[in-house]
Amino acid sequence: MSIFLLDTVLGLFSLALLLRFYMQLLRAPYRNPLSQFLIAITDFLVKPARRIIPSFRSMDLSTLLLAWLAQLLLLAGIHMLQGYDFSSTIGIAAGGLSLLALVEIIKMTLYIVMVAVIMQAVLSWFNPYSPLAPVLDSFTRPFLGVFRRYIPSIGNIDLSPLFVLVIIQLLLFVAGGMEREISRLF
Repeated sequence: MSIFLLDTVLGLFSLALLLRFYMQLLRAPYRNPLSQFLIAITDFLVKPARRIIPSFRSMDLSTLLLAWLAQLLLLAGIHMLQGYDFSSTIGIAAGGLSLLALVEIIKMTLYIVMVAVIMQAVLSWFNPYSPLAPVLDSFTRPFLGVFRRYIPSIGNIDLSPLFVLVIIQLLLFVAGGMEREISRLF
């Protein structure tokens, strides 16, 4: 029960931080309900962190680091609740958990892009002028644009989402393998 609560609270908070990071990076419209929600629930940590951790070019590194730290705390908390003893192998455990947190951030990023691509495809069929459409377009444009340059629409159907989803699935397999290998180390 406590693992579920920890996973839910820290997992969702890490997701909110990561979404905020990508919305800023990809210049998603600021005046939409999702952006306003993410800012409202993460500002209490992001604003103080920005004083310490500077941005690099257009990347808000403080928000990204906070998302990674939330994942690290989540993994450490789950391992402690499961009875893992950190005292004997603190260095190996810290390194392993740090790498696992990084892999989790990568996997979460892939899932964000996957959901955005699927939602954009569905919305384009039913409600292309939804208030969420500009946000989804800003998330997916960099990924879909690569394939749209080389793969033309067939019968007015854009196949680029299909290719993006296949590549995301392949990357998720790779990330899962990395996660298993890192978990074996400690």
